[in-house]
Amino acid sequence: MNPKDLAGRSVLVTGASGFIGSHLCRRLAEAGATVHAASRRAQDDREGLRWHAADLADSSAVRALVERAEPEVVFHLASQVAGSRSLELVAPTFHANLASTVYLLEAATRAGCRRFVQAGSLEEGEDGAPPAVPASPYAAAKIAASGYARMFHALYETPIVVARIFMVYGPAQLDLKKLVPYVILSLLRGEPVKISSGTRPVDWVYVDDVVEGLLRLALTDGVEGRQVDLGTGELTTVRGVVEKLYERLTPGKSPEFGGLGDRPMEQVVAARAEETEKLLGWRPSTSLDEGLEATIDYYRAANERRTLSSSSATAAS
Repeated sequence: MNPKDLAGRSVLVTGASGFIGSHLCRRLAEAGATVHAASRRAQDDREGLRWHAADLADSSAVRALVERAEPEVVFHLASQVAGSRSLELVAPTFHANLASTVYLLEAATRAGCRRFVQAGSLEEGEDGAPPAVPASPYAAAKIAASGYARMFHALYETPIVVARIFMVYGPAQLDLKKLVPYVILSLLRGEPVKISSGTRPVDWVYVDDVVEGLLRLALTDGVEGRQVDLGTGELTTVRGVVEKLYERLTPGKSPEFGGLGDRPMEQVVAARAEETEKLLGWRPSTSLDEGLEATIDYYRAANERRTLSSSSATAAS
């Protein structure tokens, strides 16, 4: 299974300016694909990337985007990623995460795309069996979006696969409220670190591994209609990750936990890594220690160049 099998093929990536999307676009361009990168804001084209500004919550804009790109493969990564339980997020998350998915599924199905890889979430249950109660507006929208994906596959034979992506971390995560960049930058700058009890166990997966998993999902036969986990299958608490960062950046100093309250109804689940390996012949290869070292190196260099904004914000894992 070689990403260069995508050479010369038209590939549409939504959420292309985001954390996972930017890493994926780079790998696709390196593989020789014709990458149509979609985001809300226009960017300049560069080698291997053709940028499109599109509001995916607008059905006509989605149809026009698909008509321009004529994709053989779609990676739908665009999403409003916020774990907050706020009522104010319900409508924006519905439009950004659910309506946009339905519009893109319809347009891609009509265009006859050969593979549609949809980014799911660890907030979803396994194989269409969601939690009894979604834990956030984000979780509710993601669960519903995957339900539509299964319907499109069953009724219209859309060649879709849902990637159930676990907690991604790594270099160039620009949402500095996320736990790993928040803690790293706070320690580098000598700023106070405010975090929860840290007791939640999480399946942490390095961004480059996620990208390789997504590429496999685009190229592997027989996974259509499936939900496939992209994670390590191993759980490490938030506390454990924070302690590893302290050991590397401020040895001898211990973190203080409990400065923030724990969010209610957090999901605790590990990826079905062995099942994914059987389907794709792949599993994550970057250990948590290796991934954190690479991530620290990135943010240390970026901080020295002063190319990042202040990290003084509440962390959200």
